[in-house]
Amino acid sequence: MSLQLKRNIAYSIFLVLFLQSVFGQTVTVLEEGSLTPIPGVALYNFKKNKTQVTDLNGKAALGIFDLNEIIFFQNFLYEKQKLTKAEIAKNNNIIYLVPKVEGLKQIVISASKFEQNKRDIPQTIVSIDAKDIALVNPQTSADLLENTGNIYIQKSQLGGGSPMIRGFSTNRLLITVDGVRMNNAIFRGGNLQNVISIDPFAIKNTEVTLGAGSVVYGSDAIGGVMSFYTKKPQLSYKDDLYLSANALVRYASASEEKTGHFDVNLGYKKWAFLTSASYTNFDDLRMGSHGPSDYLRSEYVVRENGEDVMVSNSNPLVQTPTGYDQINLMQKVRYEPSDNLNFDFGVYYSTTSDYSRYDRLIRYRGDNLRSAEWNYGPQQWFMGNFQLTKLSSNSNLYDKIQTTLAYQNFKESREDRDYQSAIREVRSESVDAISFNLDLEKDLNKKTSVFYGLEYLHNTVGSKGHEENIETNETAPNVSRYPDGSTWQSIAAYASLKHKPNAKFVFQTGLRFNQVIAKADFTANNEFLNLPFNDVEINTGALTGTAGITWSPSDMIQWKLNASTAFRAPNIDDIGKVFDSEPGSVVVPNKDLKAEYAYSGELGLKLNFDNKVVLDLATYYTFLDNALIRRNYEINGETEIMYDGELSNVQAIQNASKAWIYGFEVGLEVNFSKQLKLKSQYNVIGGTEDNDGVEEPVRHVAPNFGRTHVIWKKNKLQLDAFVVYNNELSNNQLAASESSKDYIYALDADGNPYAPAWYTLNFRTQYQYNDNLTLTASLENITDQRYRPYSSGISAAGRNLILALKYTL
Repeated sequence: MSLQLKRNIAYSIFLVLFLQSVFGQTVTVLEEGSLTPIPGVALYNFKKNKTQVTDLNGKAALGIFDLNEIIFFQNFLYEKQKLTKAEIAKNNNIIYLVPKVEGLKQIVISASKFEQNKRDIPQTIVSIDAKDIALVNPQTSADLLENTGNIYIQKSQLGGGSPMIRGFSTNRLLITVDGVRMNNAIFRGGNLQNVISIDPFAIKNTEVTLGAGSVVYGSDAIGGVMSFYTKKPQLSYKDDLYLSANALVRYASASEEKTGHFDVNLGYKKWAFLTSASYTNFDDLRMGSHGPSDYLRSEYVVRENGEDVMVSNSNPLVQTPTGYDQINLMQKVRYEPSDNLNFDFGVYYSTTSDYSRYDRLIRYRGDNLRSAEWNYGPQQWFMGNFQLTKLSSNSNLYDKIQTTLAYQNFKESREDRDYQSAIREVRSESVDAISFNLDLEKDLNKKTSVFYGLEYLHNTVGSKGHEENIETNETAPNVSRYPDGSTWQSIAAYASLKHKPNAKFVFQTGLRFNQVIAKADFTANNEFLNLPFNDVEINTGALTGTAGITWSPSDMIQWKLNASTAFRAPNIDDIGKVFDSEPGSVVVPNKDLKAEYAYSGELGLKLNFDNKVVLDLATYYTFLDNALIRRNYEINGETEIMYDGELSNVQAIQNASKAWIYGFEVGLEVNFSKQLKLKSQYNVIGGTEDNDGVEEPVRHVAPNFGRTHVIWKKNKLQLDAFVVYNNELSNNQLAASESSKDYIYALDADGNPYAPAWYTLNFRTQYQYNDNLTLTASLENITDQRYRPYSSGISAAGRNLILALKYTL
């Protein structure tokens, strides 16, 4: 065979293969930087008479397009791209789309429970997507929220995380998971750590509404709503099986954390299954080397030879005991019999080991530590959630309907024993919560949409109390934390209207009527308390509303203005709790409670200078009326009673206060290039409350705080250098209830408790080695600062190396 003939054959083979690859080719569309597939990208020619859409794997067939025909790639979250079919083949059939600066966070669900453009919402909503979560690599969902820069996190122990938003916290904030309300009848005014029950590895995205959300979510949504949306099972859009899986291991040096996680997705054409599991083990947390000596853990209690003994801590930087374990499991099933009908079922489970409440273990009584042990029992959360979603093009009532039926079970307990006492006090609680939501959306015309729905909630509280002698193992009944068998119900109807007369102006308004019924029987607890009543029934209604506008006179300027009312109805924790709020004080039930109301206004301005510089400003003001707050109280004319063997000052939750809270937020994003950008967020918060005619600082108003990031990203590598900073709160800026907790604060020159200013320098990096393997590494608190966030009972981690390795199939 001649050389020329060989060349001709080789050329012919090459040409056939090339033509096969071009005319039968399939393109894969990936996001530049993260390399993640992009579904829903529209492909079309110049005349728009040929179209294709990428599937869940970012793939689309190009057979309908000609060889040199220009193909446009468009998705509103990304910059438009255009290439010929031949050019695509030269790029190995892979197209990279560049995200728009704000595009990825433009769609939100939490504002109305249906998808809306974020620019149309008159309130400030902070969005955290899957890429943010992967880079942040948070140890808990509380840490995930903290990384937004808008939310302050308080911790009483390592197994904690109580968010503060715009001066509100605990039961004045609402948590939802996949549209289901997590707040229950025993959510308290003291710090809460329920948010850590949500597995950060199972979260697809999170939306945080800053400010009131009572029209959509009812009671408790005064200061904000934290909406967590977990991963959804993915269907296969072909006849074959769609399989994906992730496995991750992580280590953190400051707490000797060891974490493992995996999730597996099996997708068929109509059925899909997602399984997720995580396990975390934390050891005692080490604080930083440079900071106030008041935070050092110099000694702690151990039990030796049947006696409590105080021993010196060989390393006062180690906060003993703080370690614990946690397990999170999730199973989801999706069934889609047709394009307009979808069924979703999810089972969620989370549990911790016993863990110490560290702030109670560092209190002294004279020269000795007050408590020998103070533990939370396992914090358990179970939820079963069934959701039906249906689309309709011919119904006069709705275009989209969604029903959600859920059952939740919460369990928690407390065990405490004084130093050198043989008596351990044990109290355990459980809540069975049933919820039903019916949500509908209807476009009245091209300019006007309505969202409306119904909600029913029912909570049953179980509560037991006893004391046990650790030397004789004898037990005896004692007052329970709540009246056993209490119930809390909520019935509501709500509606919102959105009117968008043109592309520049949007008006939204809404109303909600809520009826709350709470019942409690104190007969059993009156054997110990001798209250002047045996039962309580609270039946109260609330009408709340909201109205707001967004106005975008140009691409550069957007104004937002919103006014709203919100409420919180008394729950079982308010009307029926018995507990020691602080040394020498005990909180008792109060049957004469009413709902508290908040009246809020917010003004926002966003300036976008050609996506190079984006400045986001917001200011807000909230007046809280009839505020439920702990104050001194009397039982049968007595101001002191015996509780757990100690003469204690009597207190109760009362409608005894008003509060005024205000603040200013500024966010800045500067895009120096496609690779380099700066992001910064700063929050200024103030507030006072009325205490018998005397104005005092509000307890949950955090000090001014913020963070600044410099981020560089190119191809497979992303670098993030950032600083987190926090202003001081002097002694006269502390609420009276905080100032009395001198054991958790540093002491100023006059010996008074205060919260010092602090900062940390941090660096994190993420490297995607290939389509399967990703390494994330962080060095937090590089200068090893010793600091304690405001109101926290535990010092934050010192210098902390975090390593995570993720494998994706």
